[in-house]
Amino acid sequence: MKRHIATGIDIGTHAVKVVIAEYVYDKESGTSKKRIIGIGGASSKGLRHGYIVDPHHVRECLREALTIAQDNANIEIQSAHLSIGGVSLEGLISKGAVSITRIDSELSDLDLNRVHEASKDALPNEARLNRRIIHTIPISYILDGKEVLGNPRGMKGSKLEVETLFVTTLEQHLEELVEAVEELGIEVEEVVASPIAAGVATLTKAQKIAGCVLANIGSETVSLVVYENDMPISLKVFPIGSNDITNDIALGLRIPIEEAETIKHHGVSRATHPQKKLDEIITARLKDIFELIETHLKKIGKNGLLPAGIILTGGGSALTSLEDLAKATLELPTQTSGITINTNARGNVTDASWTVAYGLALIGLSETSGRGKKFSTSLKSISNSGRIFGDIVKRFLP
Repeated sequence: MKRHIATGIDIGTHAVKVVIAEYVYDKESGTSKKRIIGIGGASSKGLRHGYIVDPHHVRECLREALTIAQDNANIEIQSAHLSIGGVSLEGLISKGAVSITRIDSELSDLDLNRVHEASKDALPNEARLNRRIIHTIPISYILDGKEVLGNPRGMKGSKLEVETLFVTTLEQHLEELVEAVEELGIEVEEVVASPIAAGVATLTKAQKIAGCVLANIGSETVSLVVYENDMPISLKVFPIGSNDITNDIALGLRIPIEEAETIKHHGVSRATHPQKKLDEIITARLKDIFELIETHLKKIGKNGLLPAGIILTGGGSALTSLEDLAKATLELPTQTSGITINTNARGNVTDASWTVAYGLALIGLSETSGRGKKFSTSLKSISNSGRIFGDIVKRFLP
């Protein structure tokens, strides 16, 4: 029997993470279940704010993580899904409208393609220059002035409008990441925005329907994706992360960076440094982060209006008192979320830093039927890229 295996590769500024997952048949329930069969991680070198500044170091770190994951799973990786994040990632809202072409006024696939192209054409020129669309996400359709619930295909009308979220990134940055993977003999099946991949691994369908914001706190960036009615409606990346907290601790306590990083995660021992001052330093930087999130939610009209609240993930979400501070600042229900990893040494471990890589593997599992579309670095035109979001994500949502 052919094994259904998929790999996710997350090349972050702090670490490179690889997750190999498989659909495994459960005899007791008679169903297939998703299981992690191999993981590999390595310290990341050669990136800054998500950009590759030294391709050689990136390849060597990736090679190390891939080797560990392959040894864990006892397989050789042939292809993978790849995340892209960093400050170049951007979400843009655009609207388009077309007249229905058929004599019987019935909406066809041609009309949907035309309205999507119309919303793409409405993007400002600066959104196109040196950039690639990686996700095209229809947020809402309006037919003859009335909002349509779901897909309008097959309905009848005279004018169709769409509001679309386009997720874009710098083309050069994207191609450098893909090349780093492919030079190691791994075919890139799909490129997915990091916050969307994290959402696949951490968010429930109920949360996405009710409305929530996922905040992935990385080492140098905080990335947001806002969901409502089961669809992403906004995406934003801020150039601030947990490394800034480390730097603040080092300056405030006048200690080396390495010691500051340890204290950030494990606290201070007795009589070494004042706990009160440490708490003040961490709280001040976290408030900066949550104020940025609050400002963005106000900008899109969703502050205080997301019933499922804010879900915190990523390596920086492990800080103590994070949930309480987020709840007080944003006035939203708050929780942290990660994935459960089975390790021989420590048993099951919940670790939020692996959510992006695991989400990518889940996307790959959804495409083992062959419906997945290979990613090609030869796609130069913005009009030729950016798959419809429902085609690559909705198949595996719970």
